[in-house]
Order: sequence, then structure tokens, then C-alpha cells
Amino acid sequence: MQYRKLGKTGLNVSELSLGTWQIGGKWGSGFDDALAEKTINEAIDNGINFIDTADVYEDGKSEAAVGRVVRSRSEEVYVATKCGRQISPHVNEGYTPEVLRGFVEDSLRNLGLDCIDLIQLHCPPTEVYYRPEIFELFDRLKEEGKIRNLGVSVEKVEEALKAINYPNVSTVQIIFNMFRMRPAELFFREAKAGDIGIIVRVPLASGLLTGKFTKDSSFSSNDHRNFNRNGAAFDVGETFAGIDFEKGLDVVEELKELMKDHTQGSLAQWAIRWVLMHKEVSCTIPGASRPEQLRENLEAEKLPEIPEETMKRIVDLYERRIAPLVHHRW
Repeated sequence: MQYRKLGKTGLNVSELSLGTWQIGGKWGSGFDDALAEKTINEAIDNGINFIDTADVYEDGKSEAAVGRVVRSRSEEVYVATKCGRQISPHVNEGYTPEVLRGFVEDSLRNLGLDCIDLIQLHCPPTEVYYRPEIFELFDRLKEEGKIRNLGVSVEKVEEALKAINYPNVSTVQIIFNMFRMRPAELFFREAKAGDIGIIVRVPLASGLLTGKFTKDSSFSSNDHRNFNRNGAAFDVGETFAGIDFEKGLDVVEELKELMKDHTQGSLAQWAIRWVLMHKEVSCTIPGASRPEQLRENLEAEKLPEIPEETMKRIVDLYERRIAPLVHHRW
């Protein structure tokens, strides 16, 4: 496992870390505590020392599983969680320092920890980024010893650029993958200049970049890849990176053809390796519902660097087939 500095947090984190949205079972299929703990332990066994969760993942069960495992291990494992998505309706007016303080204290109880290594605002409405009093709250929580660092999880590059103007924002979690390249432009440059840690989520575009789906693939009614394809529940960019499923499948076939000479590894592993080719990235947090899936992701660590010519061809494919659909939106 290779490690990178997480911006001005000063933490050295595993470049391939663990996201826990679907930990302990497939999306929408319920939560299996034993399976979740087994998967998290497998991650730590393989050198992963940064785990990302959120209070809304399985209504706190994901946080609780992460906390149980981390407390049981002797290794230093950094825990990141998120707050704000419980606000309903999820609107700017619902964000107040009092409400967010309550969420942080609930997360501390769920995790069973005295202090959270990284607390992140969980994709709040854009207006929230223009309210200094929201960000000031986290200075007080840090003084109280309840958090160590503040970050934001964003939908749009605009939000990321605004957030890093606040001195206490140390990290930005953002969608970045072969089907979502816009962050690599202005945002990556500004983040590097400000020593901001970049946490990449959705590196596999909700599984689209695994190359395992077909037009006949189906998803359960409780799986966001079914119910959120048009943004019915939350930002559509979280589902298949905002790409129409069938159009995405067509481009995946082109991507497979482009990568056909790179036989050492699956398309999913190369997609993760592609993210890590960008040195501004501190870590990426692909999810894993079970240990086998985690081990498959970890094979990306063994792949060689992608040749410059192949990187250019991937960008060209994106610019021709994907950018017109999504580049301007996020």
C-alpha cells in the first residue's frame, strides 16, 4: 500500500482507502453487521488506514460498524464521517450551527469515539457554502476536542472552489473518474496551491466502469442505480456519474477496446489506477460490500503506471463521448 499526505491535515493516508456507503451488503439490500466488520477488518489487514462513512449510511449502522472495528484494532486508523444529509427537506434553511452540532455529537456516539479525525459537510445546497457561520461552528468543535479536521463533500466544482476559501477547510471529497474529468482542471490546481486534501469518491461511476454491466442488467428497487437515474432522490451525478446508463455502456465498450492491450487487470482496476495517476489526489474511496470486492479493488495497487499515450486516448474519448453530456453540469 502506498500512502499520500491528506492536505493540511498532515495525515498520511492509504491512497486506496475505503468508502462505506454499501458496506455490509449491496445497495438497498439491508445491512449485515458481521459482513461489514469482516470487510472493514480486511481493509485494515491490507494497509488501509482511512475509512469514510456518514451518519445517513444505513441510518447510523455504517458508522457503528466502523467504530466497533477501529476501536478493536491496534493500528492507527483515521475515520472520516459526514453530516447534514439528515436535514429534511434538504434545503439551505435547514442548515444551522445548532442542528449540525447535534449531528456531530450523534456521530461521536455512533462511532464510540471521543474525537472524529475528519468531519465533512455532506453535499449541502450550494447556498450553504456562502454562509461563514456554518464553517465557524467547526472551529468551536475543534477547540472542544470533538473533531480534528473539517472537510466538505461536494457535487460541483463551484462548491469546491468556494469551500477552500475558508481557512479551516482541509479536504474536499469530489466525484472524479474516467467519466467525470472536470475537477482535474481549475480545482486540482487551486487545491494543490492551498494544500487541500482531495478525496475521490465514485471512482467506478457506481459500477459502470467495472465493465460488468449490460443493457439487461437490473438493480433492486431500493438501489439508487434504479431509483435515482433521473435524480429523483438526490443529485443525479451521484448515480453513474450522471451518465445515461445505456449511453454509458456504449462508451464503456469503447473504453474496453482502448484498454485491450493492458491485459494485467480488470477495467475496474485500471479505472482506479487512472484516478491515482493524478498526483493531486490524496486518496480514492471505492466502496466494497464484501471482502472479495475489496480485494479486487486492491489489485489496482499492483498495476503499473498507465502510459502517457493511453492517458491521452482516455481523455480524447471523454472529450468526444462524455464531456458534451456532463462536463458543464458539475
